Amino acid sequence: MNTMRLDFKGSQRQADETGLSANDLLLTARLDVAESLRAKWFLLYSLVFGGIITSLFIFGLADSRIMGFTGLSRMLVTYIQLSMAILPIFVLITTVRSLAGDREAGVFEYMLSLPVSLKAWYWGRFIGRFAVVFIPVFAAMLLGSLYGVLKGADLPWREFALYTGMLVSLAICFLGIGFLISSMTRATDIAQGAAFFIWLLLLLFLDLILLGLMIQEQAPTGLVVIIALLNPLQAFRAGAMMIFDPQLIMLGPSAYIILDNLGYAGYLAWALFYPALLGLVLGTLGYLIFRRGDLP
Repeated sequence: MNTMRLDFKGSQRQADETGLSANDLLLTARLDVAESLRAKWFLLYSLVFGGIITSLFIFGLADSRIMGFTGLSRMLVTYIQLSMAILPIFVLITTVRSLAGDREAGVFEYMLSLPVSLKAWYWGRFIGRFAVVFIPVFAAMLLGSLYGVLKGADLPWREFALYTGMLVSLAICFLGIGFLISSMTRATDIAQGAAFFIWLLLLLFLDLILLGLMIQEQAPTGLVVIIALLNPLQAFRAGAMMIFDPQLIMLGPSAYIILDNLGYAGYLAWALFYPALLGLVLGTLGYLIFRRGDLP
C-alpha cells in the first residue's frame, strides 16, 4: 500500500509538471461522457426535456399567437422558463453525486495514478459533464423548433440564438457550483444536501419573492439591484423574459429598477455572460481546493 501511494504521488507530480495537455483533456472528457451515457439519470434527463417539447406541441402552444408573437416565440420562452426550474437541480445533483461518489469508491486514486495531469483530469471532466447536460436541452429545443418550421411557422433566429447562449451560461454556472461543492465535501449525502440547499436558496432570492418584499418595505434601490444581479437564476429568468417582453411587464415593479439602472442591452449582456463567468470562477476555486486537498 505504501509503495502504491508513493507511485501515485510520483506519477501525479510528474503529470502536474506537464501542464494542461489538449489530448489528456479530450480523453478525460470522452471518458466522463461515456460514463454518463451509461448512467440511468442521463436517460431520464433526456426524456424529461424531450417530453417537455412534445407536451408543448401536443397542447398546441406552437400554433398560438399571443400579444403579436408567433407560436414558436411563445414555445421558446415557455421551454426556457421550464428549463430554468429543471436544469440547475439536475446538473447539481448528478455532478456532486458523480464526483463525490468517485471519491468514496476510491476511483480518484486509480485515475490520478495515470500519467494525466490533475488540471487536465479536472477540466476534462468539467467539459465532458457540460456536453452531457447541455446537448439534450439544446437538442430538444432545436428539434422542436425545426418541427415548427416544417409546419409553416417562422423561426425567430435571434431569440433562438440568445436562448441557446443563456442555456450555455446557466449550465456552466451550475456546473461550477457542483464542482466546488464536490471539492469541498467527501461524502455523497453531504454533497447532495448542500447542492439541494443552494438550489432552494437561489429560488428564494427570485424577484417575485424577495425583491418584491424589499421594494414594498422601501429598501435601498442599490441593494435591490445588487441582489437581483448576483442571483444567476434571477439574471437568467429576467433575461429570458426580456427577449420576449422588452419592457419586463411580467416582473412588475422590479422591472423599473432593472431597466433604469442597466437598460435593455446592458441587462441582456449581464444575463448572457454573468452566470457563465460565475460558474468558471467557482469551478476554478473548486480546482484550487481539490488540488490542495488530501486526495484518497
